[in-house]
Amino acid sequence: MRSNLVTFWSTLALSLAASSALAQETNCTDGVDNDGDTVFDCGDNDCAKLAVCKPDGGSEATEARCSDWIDNDNDGHVDCDDDECIAAGVRTCKGSWDLQREKSGPTGGGQGSSAALPDLPEGGSLEDLIGKAGDIDGERNDIVCGDGIDNDGDGAIDCADYGCRFDPAVSVCRESPGLRFSIVSHITASYDFEAEQADTRFSTLQLRAFGPMPFIQDSFFLISMRTERSPRLTFAMFQVPIGGGHYVNINSGGGALSTALIRSASKQLLVQAPFYLYSAFEQGNGAAVEVGGPIGSKGKLRYQAFVGAGSGRFNGNVGGRFFSFDNTNFTYAVGGQLQWNAIGHISRWDSPKLYVPVPTALSLTLGAKYDQRAQERYPAANLNITFRSGILYTSAETYAKRELEFGSWQVAYNVQVGVLVLKKHLLLAADFGQFHMTDMDNPPATAETDIRRLRNETQFRVGLHWYFWRNIGTLSLVYNNHDLGPTVTAESTIERELSLVAQYRF
Repeated sequence: MRSNLVTFWSTLALSLAASSALAQETNCTDGVDNDGDTVFDCGDNDCAKLAVCKPDGGSEATEARCSDWIDNDNDGHVDCDDDECIAAGVRTCKGSWDLQREKSGPTGGGQGSSAALPDLPEGGSLEDLIGKAGDIDGERNDIVCGDGIDNDGDGAIDCADYGCRFDPAVSVCRESPGLRFSIVSHITASYDFEAEQADTRFSTLQLRAFGPMPFIQDSFFLISMRTERSPRLTFAMFQVPIGGGHYVNINSGGGALSTALIRSASKQLLVQAPFYLYSAFEQGNGAAVEVGGPIGSKGKLRYQAFVGAGSGRFNGNVGGRFFSFDNTNFTYAVGGQLQWNAIGHISRWDSPKLYVPVPTALSLTLGAKYDQRAQERYPAANLNITFRSGILYTSAETYAKRELEFGSWQVAYNVQVGVLVLKKHLLLAADFGQFHMTDMDNPPATAETDIRRLRNETQFRVGLHWYFWRNIGTLSLVYNNHDLGPTVTAESTIERELSLVAQYRF
């Protein structure tokens, strides 16, 4: 009996082995395990040598290419082992919890981001869908992608919108968003032509926590900290909806009109913001309250109004202040801003750094405020015009004020241009601007606070950005030429510097 069983199993094993050896995958594109060896199509070694199963060098990040058993981008990671397959819109590599979240939307908007996608053009990527197939392209940043509002009126709310799903700068629509922690790091190697001195340093280390506030639907918070020199909390913002797309926002910005102040360090077109554009106009308060939202149902007009107050001078730390020259005057600001999206939609939180071509959009923003400082008081106005189309980004911003205490006009402007030379690889950028002030009719006996720092300035910069790892890792070469006039306590100076900046963000 034992001998018969041994003979039976031996015969069966030899038969199966012979059958397996003879069987072949007969069709490498039908999604069927033709030879019954538990693997199919390009996952079967029988198909390995066929052209259809060879890597083509294109991106992995589509539903089909993340389940085709091919290392399409030839980076050593196949399908769900590739980081590109965890991108927004690719569901084949997600668990049931994330898939259910996509169906309902993380903010409860009810607009499923799991809707069917149109076919991509040959060699195209998911970013190419932004602004197409009914998408108006008005939601492209973490703030508007987490507010529960259809900001651009295209019928898709937050993570259902193509901009929120596929713009790599958006974090809140990735898998399992919740509360997020973000880092922006700049390592700079520079050469100062005037001082004939080289330097290498961590020039920026920005730590940010952001996301929805627990138990408050469609809310958002942002806390930003800079730690490259000494730890300091530089910005805090808490925003909650009040109905109809309107919101109330409490922040530490003190009531700002310029967008240069609210952008992350990763979104600066020339690595650093143009300081002269806002330094004489945005001097900070203890805290501010802002309300805003759409005017009308199409989202073409938006408003914001704010009031901010405090005492002393802001020291770069949230809640921090100091009193110079025994000056304890109470400071406050009140103002508002109106934005008109003439073509398409642009948000003040959007990044000007193009990574892929963008649909055409034109936005005009006009704001005004009254500001009472420790030693001065003034009305001020701000105008910003932004245009982007395809591979081109342009922006022109001007700020002006009338110093009432001492009788002086102060005006600043900045013009920025960005050209995407090579999609997903090279961005050429430049800017030019000036700050100019007239003589004071009634100069103070003693120049205190920010009055002591005022000087005429002219600056131009040219930069080339290389995206060496998607838009997360960037290497930037920037030349800066900065002429500074005399102040009350300093002579005229010229700054000429060439910098190589390696940036990493996540």
